[in-house]
Amino acid sequence: MTDFPVTIFHNPKCGTSRNTLAIIEAAGYAPTVVEYLKAGWTLEQLKDLAARTGLGARGLLRVKGTPAEELGLTGPAAAEDAILAAMVEHPILVERPIVVTPKGAVLARPKEKVLEILDRHPPADAS
Repeated sequence: MTDFPVTIFHNPKCGTSRNTLAIIEAAGYAPTVVEYLKAGWTLEQLKDLAARTGLGARGLLRVKGTPAEELGLTGPAAAEDAILAAMVEHPILVERPIVVTPKGAVLARPKEKVLEILDRHPPADAS
């Protein structure tokens, strides 16, 4: 469905990310898949996603299996700017998967959260 673009920031090693991608594809979409561990992040991109998801940088911070604690990012004193800068430096610090559509952006945890921003268009000939 090219008239309703879907982008997933994806880690193929993550089961939740794989399952979310499967939900998107089963709904009939051919999403743009961004393997963010390879592509990396820009500061602007992360600021936009933090705002669009409504979670802020702290809400997008992945702690499990990352250097978040050793970088001092998990305490209440960690500033949003410091978290964002660390995410640019260490892409693994971003929780996944993040899905963006014209209806919004979500951190798809649990995976079913992606359904909130998918749109089901009727067939073109159905009027």
